[in-house]
Amino acid sequence: MVGFAENTELALMCIDAAGVITYVNAASERMFGHERAEMLGHTLDLIIPPRLRGAHHAGVARVGEGAPSKLAGRSIEVMALRADGTEFPIEVSLSAWKGNTGTMMGAVVRDISERRQRDSRLHRLAHHDPLTGLPNRFQFNLRLEEILSAGEQAAVLLIDLDGFKKVNDSLGHATGDTLLQALAVRLPAALEADAMFARFGGDEFAVLMPGIGDPLKASAAARTVLGAFGPAFSIGDHLLKLGASIGVAIGPMHGDDPEELVASADLALYQAKHGGNSFRLFEASMRSAVAARHAIRDELLRAVSDGELVLHYQPQVNMESGSILGAEALLRWNHPTRGLLLPGKFLEALESHSLALQVGCWIIDEACKQASAWRALGLPALRMSVNLFAAQVNAGNLAEVVEETLKRYSLPPEALELEVTETVMLHNDDHVLRPFERLRERRVRIAFDDFGTGHASLSMLKRFPLTTIKIDRGFVRDLLADRYDAAIVQALLGLARAMGLDAVAEGVETKEQEAVLLALGCKIGQGYLYARALPAEEFTRLFGRLRTEETAAVSDVKAKLSETPSQKSRR
Repeated sequence: MVGFAENTELALMCIDAAGVITYVNAASERMFGHERAEMLGHTLDLIIPPRLRGAHHAGVARVGEGAPSKLAGRSIEVMALRADGTEFPIEVSLSAWKGNTGTMMGAVVRDISERRQRDSRLHRLAHHDPLTGLPNRFQFNLRLEEILSAGEQAAVLLIDLDGFKKVNDSLGHATGDTLLQALAVRLPAALEADAMFARFGGDEFAVLMPGIGDPLKASAAARTVLGAFGPAFSIGDHLLKLGASIGVAIGPMHGDDPEELVASADLALYQAKHGGNSFRLFEASMRSAVAARHAIRDELLRAVSDGELVLHYQPQVNMESGSILGAEALLRWNHPTRGLLLPGKFLEALESHSLALQVGCWIIDEACKQASAWRALGLPALRMSVNLFAAQVNAGNLAEVVEETLKRYSLPPEALELEVTETVMLHNDDHVLRPFERLRERRVRIAFDDFGTGHASLSMLKRFPLTTIKIDRGFVRDLLADRYDAAIVQALLGLARAMGLDAVAEGVETKEQEAVLLALGCKIGQGYLYARALPAEEFTRLFGRLRTEETAAVSDVKAKLSETPSQKSRR
């Protein structure tokens, strides 16, 4: 028994009825930092923090007087005192018995410092984000639950970073992580002291502001957060500019439990993302709009499987000769109950749907198949323009898909023109540019759609491998009435000429617009003046009719040129 007592890692101690230590083992010396001689004959006050000694004295006195120990047979966790004055947690199992000199008490003591540290780490991991040290979603929801359960008001701000993905993709995840850590320092400093700033994951953050029930105050807080993004972030050798989109909801006005309130803020965030670097306050109409969007997304699954999506084709015309040079393939939905739907009714839902990649690849295939069919009919070669979804660019295999499709339908690369929007242009880092550069090297044409209406800069035109810019219909519509629109169109045409790019004017509806565009040097037009977007069969008839008229006109000119003087005099 003595061998066990001296070799165990557990501290074993005995005290008498007065609380005087009568026995300690070697582990007790190591645990408490006292020599055995220092401990024997002293009271337990030697190893008990001063603030706990009163309670300890009372307990020992009660047991010494013969009262049963309430702690006998149980393990308790208390704080103990080392010889150097530091405190540490111990687990103690107590027992009491009658000895020759009266009541004796024994204790088996375990140092649980490591266990407490481990528990603390686990608690922190469960409640805090490991990268930034901020509270996580779980901790955020716990605090929000406390506030709402107490019947108090609170504002919730959901923050999504604008441009963070580009930082990660271009500078690496280490720089992105450092940027998130910098945000975790800057943004809380801009808010009230009682505001909880949390990271939900990725580039999504949240703010909980207790006691805020006024929409004006919540909006002011959102503006403050947006203002904190004004100065650039200095990360290593980089100065990085970020924006943010913020959704705001107020409890219990917009939700009386954490899940509903955060969901309301998320709906507002979705709307804010459309503007970029802005905030939106939740409105009840947002919920019905989301329900409608979800319904459309569900219907789209059926539409794809049932073949309800079709392509219509709008001609691109040489405005000098009237001949058709190309066609833009435009998506339509033959809805079984609502009839033919234009993209404005469903495109937003489709672009955010997992079906976007599948539908985008189908559009390329269907458009190329139709272009091949027209050639097989003996019609002149057209260039076929196809709009791309962001999902197709992000998938990483765009070049392979295009090349395989062209090969499948025996089309030359220049027969296809891919139209990109500024959503793609603004993310012109290497992984986005690479497939377009490869396709351009293989002579596939690339057009920038709706040029001049967004945030894309002129420097992007230089870097992106374009062949064509399409002048937005908004500038063409008021070309005759607004001198600024006329000046913009003239500048865009001059830019296209200087850079060796084709220019296509969209939305041409009148002969007057056509005449002005021709005078400004624009040769190619697209719009209702020539034709709306047509089903393939109607486009084929239009194409054939115009081709026949053009051939007849050429024959007539040739006939006139070959007339003799006498024939001309008779005519």
